[in-house]
Amino acid sequence: MQPKEQFSCGVVIVAAGRGERAGQSAEGPKQYRTIGGRPVIAHTLDIFATWAALGPVVIVIHQDDEELLVAARKQMLHQIDATVVHGGATRQLSVLAGLEAIAATGTKYVMIHDAVRPFVDHSLLDRCGAALEGGAQAVLPAVAVADTLKRAKADGLVQETVSRNDLYAAQTPQCFRLEAVLSAHRAAATSGRADFTDDASIAEWAGIPVVVVEGLADNLKLTLQRDISMADERLSRQTMPDVRTGNGYDVHQLVEGDGVMLCGLFIPHDRKLSGHSDADVALHALTDALLATCGAGDIGDHFPPSDPQWKGAPSRIFVEHAARIVRERGGTITNADISLIAEAPKVGPHRQRMRENLAEMLGISLDRCSIKATTNEKLGFIGRNEGIAAIATATVVYAPRNKV
Repeated sequence: MQPKEQFSCGVVIVAAGRGERAGQSAEGPKQYRTIGGRPVIAHTLDIFATWAALGPVVIVIHQDDEELLVAARKQMLHQIDATVVHGGATRQLSVLAGLEAIAATGTKYVMIHDAVRPFVDHSLLDRCGAALEGGAQAVLPAVAVADTLKRAKADGLVQETVSRNDLYAAQTPQCFRLEAVLSAHRAAATSGRADFTDDASIAEWAGIPVVVVEGLADNLKLTLQRDISMADERLSRQTMPDVRTGNGYDVHQLVEGDGVMLCGLFIPHDRKLSGHSDADVALHALTDALLATCGAGDIGDHFPPSDPQWKGAPSRIFVEHAARIVRERGGTITNADISLIAEAPKVGPHRQRMRENLAEMLGISLDRCSIKATTNEKLGFIGRNEGIAAIATATVVYAPRNKV
């Protein structure tokens, strides 16, 4: 018997709107405005990026917003591969552009989601996916209307109370068999119809049965400026600092020589350190500590000892490389601490220069750099003056994330 094919679903993120009702902002349209320290669209994309059934992704944007999207994606907590296409004059045409693009990937199912609904969650995506996998051609997440509804005349006078029985407020992602919804969208475009308010209504018009699944009360669409302000306040309350600490340890053998390199400083001595590059054991440990804060491997992954180009190279280039990786991933280095373990040479007379070197390499203030030293009380290989060891700790604060 053939094993069941694992379910996956393509996603079209609709982000081409101008958001006039949200007012003007220097940050751009509402999908790029900041809530909880990051753009709205970054929050939205992060939810899909971590969904287990994620298939190919298409992001539909306005042609003027390419730089805004690039900047927003840099602030995502989880990177995502996506095709970016330009939208049309209406949401309907933008969705059609996204569907045409995702059709080229061969996906069977598609979710169409508004970029300005950043509070969607995996449970809702799972419900929609289960309905598609169960045979539905179109799935609409919706919440039953709870408010009393009134119909009023143009003059503002109430005409009647409308029964709320069987009435639902539609949400996204609206989910479909791709072939069915793409055909419906193409037919709508050919017919000249441009008055559909969502994709489910196009499916209804095309005779496709639409199944309602339980929506999510928190899955709000950010439409007005007050919606964005409330979302920012909500996320600011929920945000917890993403403070990470990385540790590094290294040891190098002492051999005959005329001095050692420690923390980027040459100290005259009757021996020297043997090892990778200039064998600066302190900076090697610090490099590993920095890389550890973002899961970027260790010094050997980036600068293999077997590579002859690193022979005799100054170890500060390793530290500066690791610091650059940290910053590219949204990190701010807040502290660096190194403990040197050696019987000789004495570190105390050189501590200030060492700290200044660290501050320069990392681009942080001197008070955030610490150098300590201790002996091994004549015990072990360090006590026998056979080598020097270093332990480094780096503290990095990354872009805030929401509670999970």
